[in-house]
Amino acid sequence: MKLKKWLAALLSAGMLLGLAVPAFAAQEELLVDVSDDYDWTRFANDNITLNVYNWGQYIADGTEGSIDVIQEFEKLTGIKVAYLNYDTNESLYAKMSSGGADFDVIVPSDYMIGKMVREGMLAKLNYDNIPNAAGVGEQYLHQSYDPNDEYTVPYTWGVVGIIYNTTMVDEEVTSWDIMWDPYYTGEVLMFNNSRDAFAIAAKKLGMSLNPQTEEEINIIAEELKTQKMVVQAYVMDEIFDKMGGEEAAIAPYYAGDAITMIADNPNLAFAIPKEGTNYFVDAMCIPASSKKKEAAEMFINFMCETEVAAANCDFIGYSTPIQEVWEQLDDEIKYSPIAYPSAEVLKNTETFEVLDDDINQKMDQAWSMMKSYTEGGSGWMILAFLIAAVALNIFVLWRKYHKKKRDNY
Repeated sequence: MKLKKWLAALLSAGMLLGLAVPAFAAQEELLVDVSDDYDWTRFANDNITLNVYNWGQYIADGTEGSIDVIQEFEKLTGIKVAYLNYDTNESLYAKMSSGGADFDVIVPSDYMIGKMVREGMLAKLNYDNIPNAAGVGEQYLHQSYDPNDEYTVPYTWGVVGIIYNTTMVDEEVTSWDIMWDPYYTGEVLMFNNSRDAFAIAAKKLGMSLNPQTEEEINIIAEELKTQKMVVQAYVMDEIFDKMGGEEAAIAPYYAGDAITMIADNPNLAFAIPKEGTNYFVDAMCIPASSKKKEAAEMFINFMCETEVAAANCDFIGYSTPIQEVWEQLDDEIKYSPIAYPSAEVLKNTETFEVLDDDINQKMDQAWSMMKSYTEGGSGWMILAFLIAAVALNIFVLWRKYHKKKRDNY
């Protein structure tokens, strides 16, 4: 018998017998079934608030007909949740390393997990408190960032690809090259974080997305400089409004978000470039500084419940590592080339590894210099840039004119 049915029966029995029913049982009925062999209510009277720090738009929140996962957890356990968002792994790390953060559950990506483990920022998990972690598929375990699965429980996974508007892009999208094409000047968006942006430029050049030397970083940074003239904006969550509102034609982003955006705007499509791309896993972790570790482990266990994990993946569009959830998916999603790419496609992907601190520092410096490139300098440099921009615009107009002329014949 599932717990929500057991609680309803207990509540009814208590009312019939005229008994006083504990406060945690006199609750609204749950909208999800959860395991009944787990003590979900052991902190119900402890006045606990968990601080959960997650990516934006990365949990079912009750909108668009979804289940409010946080609300369900609070109803079930009596634990309150303060839920906050970040937009990049780097902003999460900056918040954590500042010493002022007070978080109990975080959801970083693979390489950032490895960095945090190396720096002693994460707590080892007690899996006795997270029995649902046993439902994670074997292929998502023993990753390089946590080879012994001591610190993490996978939350979602996916790949990076190109989102494009089919009414604005009339060619087949197969390569990262299109994001450098002058024809789309002012219509290209780019990641606003160094690791993802460097990865795309590296793959375009046929290089690893895990640079090991300053020379490699400089080569990739130069490639990003050559792209800058065609880029409209460097974005993260702003991509939803820009691509959904057809303010741009092309952008790189995560497959799960692509599914959401395509559902909202059928003019959008998604392609995984032939040069290869990033395969990523985001996982739930507990900061070493958390003083509510067991309650945090209960939250992670709840997120791994089959119906909860299914609700999250259905709402956010990302791929699930929970095997039972995948088995229950409709074939259209289960075999989606976006959500669950073929083994052949996945063979051509690469995961982010933890880079040495000096390499990370050099990448951040090169990223900052690239972002400020042509924004300063002498008057001659600015004039040269303006002349080049005018020439490029003339070329783009000429190309569009001749294309339109050809189409009329």
